[in-house]
Amino acid sequence: MKVIVECDGGSRGNPGPAGFGCVVWSADHGTLLAEHKQAIGITTNNVAEYRALIAGLEEARRLGADEVAVAADSKLIIEQMSGRWKVKHPDMAELHQQARALASTFDAVTYEWIPRERNAHA
Repeated sequence: MKVIVECDGGSRGNPGPAGFGCVVWSADHGTLLAEHKQAIGITTNNVAEYRALIAGLEEARRLGADEVAVAADSKLIIEQMSGRWKVKHPDMAELHQQARALASTFDAVTYEWIPRERNAHA
């Protein structure tokens, strides 16, 4: 089963109070299969973005997906997960490794940057 994961994280201040949200859609984007949101305390926006991605991938795994199309408005997450940008910050390295390990459990994962206005549900 193929699903679409949309994820978003943010903080008020950087670092500041942070949270994330993620939604999992059917492949045709017609059925909302799962959603998750969480406050995560004081952290940076990029940590919140990675936490959103990880939560979305975990939801997709729980639903039994074997293919995932990730859509997010974080250029950093999309480029790092696609392997085009290096992970330089130590805080990001651990989260990146966790996300990569989770992504490797699927048959296929793609990453697409989308504008913030298209990511409102997450």
